[in-house]
Amino acid sequence: MIRLAVFALASIPIVWVSRRSLLHPASHGFPRFFAFESTLALLVLNIPYWFVDPFGLRQLVSWSLLVASVVFVVWGLVLLRRLGGSRPADEASADFEWESTGSLVTKGIYRYIRHPMYSSLLLLAWGALLKLVTPGAILAAIAATGALIATARAEEAENLVRFGDEYRDYMRQTRRFVPFLL
Repeated sequence: MIRLAVFALASIPIVWVSRRSLLHPASHGFPRFFAFESTLALLVLNIPYWFVDPFGLRQLVSWSLLVASVVFVVWGLVLLRRLGGSRPADEASADFEWESTGSLVTKGIYRYIRHPMYSSLLLLAWGALLKLVTPGAILAAIAATGALIATARAEEAENLVRFGDEYRDYMRQTRRFVPFLL
């Protein structure tokens, strides 16, 4: 019961920041909301097990994924802010302000993957899953993964419209989530 209350309370800010995206189902923010919620569910389900058997192989792999998650999101955000510039804000846009870059970022982690922040969420979800693998946690990780794939595809379609052939070329040179693999 406590975990359900924690999930509901933690969902409030997710719903708040996603409110415009939820009104635009075709935007990449719509499936991203479900990725956030699925990942939150994993965190809430498995938080009691984060420090059980701290030096076990599964825990070590989990912590590695979680640390990589932080690296990916910080690196991606810093590069977007430094190199992406900004576009005039559109009041009706479902994008967060920091997403509305004026130029395509292709340096740093973006040289290898197109979606480091979604990769970060994938790493977070699968790292949280490994804390305690249960059928419910597996379903939440699969839901988060599916939502992130849908999010990336929708954002790629938006970026093709925004950046045209430059983005199309960029897509050919990079992977979606995992450098050199996916």
